[in-house]
Amino acid sequence: MFKTNSFLDVLKHLAVMAVIILVLVIGFFYVYLPSTTNHGESISVPRIEGMQLADAEELLEDQNLRYYINDSTYKPDLKPFQVLTQDPAPGAKVKENRKIYISVNMKNPPMIKMPKLIDGSVKNAELILKSYDLKKGKLTYVPDLQQGAILKQFVNGKEVKPGDMIPKGSVIDLHIGDGLGNSEFEMPSVVGMPVDEASVLLVGQGLQIGNIIYVPGSDKADGTVLKQRPFPEVGAKIRVGELVDLWVAGREPLEGIE
Repeated sequence: MFKTNSFLDVLKHLAVMAVIILVLVIGFFYVYLPSTTNHGESISVPRIEGMQLADAEELLEDQNLRYYINDSTYKPDLKPFQVLTQDPAPGAKVKENRKIYISVNMKNPPMIKMPKLIDGSVKNAELILKSYDLKKGKLTYVPDLQQGAILKQFVNGKEVKPGDMIPKGSVIDLHIGDGLGNSEFEMPSVVGMPVDEASVLLVGQGLQIGNIIYVPGSDKADGTVLKQRPFPEVGAKIRVGELVDLWVAGREPLEGIE
């Protein structure tokens, strides 16, 4: 009888201990833990892209969130310290105190090396400038026989050489050859000369042959220059590289027939 009572007492104590443990487990996981860690709760990430950094910081603090700047770049068309990207994305569900990774627009542009545009064409320069995040500025045509070729490059009125350090996003002004030289001389007269001799003379003086207009029915021998433009007036000046149009007696020869 004594042993039976002792066994029942042990069972009662074990049952009490089991109940106590069960109550502790339930209280810890379903009462204490949720109340201290917001277990099971989540926060919707607000949209901070496009906001100023100070405003984004204030909004995140109100939502019990943090931020970390993991990248920065320079976009001249956007305000300094504007938030460009965020991760996690807007609307994502996260726990409070979660760190939001962002990139921002820099206040000052980074310095980059000036690319080489000299001797190239304007079209080629536009492609190069775009790849370097630079902008094409004013085009100024200056006397030079390299027609269409870039001669000099400028930033804020100062000439820059390839390799010079300039701010990213700078406006690049260009000087371009107009195909004409600086030197001037009196316009030579080729009227009355055979067109082939006239062409040799003009080209030899640095001029270009423009249009050749044939005039049938002239009393002059075929191939004779009847008129020229610019006209060989007394004191008339012409620059190296300019075009000279010629009017020639006879009919235009058929292509391929001499």
